[in-house]
Amino acid sequence: METVVDQLPGIGQANLEVFSETLQRLAERDKDIIVVTSDSRGSGKLVPYAQRFPKQIIEIGIAEQNLVGVAAGIASAGKKVFAVSPACFLTARSFEQIKNDVAYSDNPVNLIGISAGVSYGALGSTHHSLHDYAALRAVNNMIIVAPADNYESEQAIVQAAALNQPVYIRFGKKNMPHLTGADKGFQFGKGRIIKPGADLTLIGTGETVYPALQAARKLQAEHGIVAAVISMHTIKPLDYGLIADLAKGGKPIITVEEHSIFGGLGEACASFLMENNYRNPFKIIGIPDEYTVTGSQNDIFNHYGISEDGILAAAMKLLS
Repeated sequence: METVVDQLPGIGQANLEVFSETLQRLAERDKDIIVVTSDSRGSGKLVPYAQRFPKQIIEIGIAEQNLVGVAAGIASAGKKVFAVSPACFLTARSFEQIKNDVAYSDNPVNLIGISAGVSYGALGSTHHSLHDYAALRAVNNMIIVAPADNYESEQAIVQAAALNQPVYIRFGKKNMPHLTGADKGFQFGKGRIIKPGADLTLIGTGETVYPALQAARKLQAEHGIVAAVISMHTIKPLDYGLIADLAKGGKPIITVEEHSIFGGLGEACASFLMENNYRNPFKIIGIPDEYTVTGSQNDIFNHYGISEDGILAAAMKLLS
């Protein structure tokens, strides 16, 4: 298991910017890289890519089902395809095409869900993707990834391009803190220990890892509670070995996700723990089963406790 130095090197770019830049580096030496978009080259930060590689991008228009169908067809011909669209539309409107044309047909399409979770903020529930983990976890042959920082984003794209299997990668919109240097290892299906700790474990994914880390620091500074923080960047396949190691000794576990509490990271961890007779105190932090409030991503995070103070409060309650 890898332990990451507990010092942040600063604020980086939005993960979407890293996605675009990484894709351009790959396309410079690989003409088989093809991007398919549904009117998303602006929001997907793909304008520079389109200008540099006009023969390696296809604009479908606002037609997500066609987007995935075309991407699957191109992938079946041996191309390395990245299908880019807002996560809410990509995974809901195109679910049948993802299931049949990509996963069941074993076409190695890289599905890139942009502006994921509640990144669209005030645009409301129609534009929030709070179901994508749950839906895609039920599809066989699908890797599901939510990078937590720029380093994980770059590695996820590089490794997805080299992998001959369907992958779904989810990106938010805001600039992300660097959680570690670029010399650390990254592998699909292997969680990363961002901060070690013996009293409590906080397991985050994607943009929830940073508030979990901040909560852990506050717990230690104000209460002397030393919490481990995990970036579980791959929701499927889940790192069962790491979860088992963390569960030994019975210390409390809290999962934090920008997703419904149903069918996501938390339920995946809970299922593993219960089936393997672990009885750790356990809490899932995410979006409950209700019409979500409207506001910025930070507003929504604060409202549902997906925040430094919210995670800290949940930890204190679970420990008591």
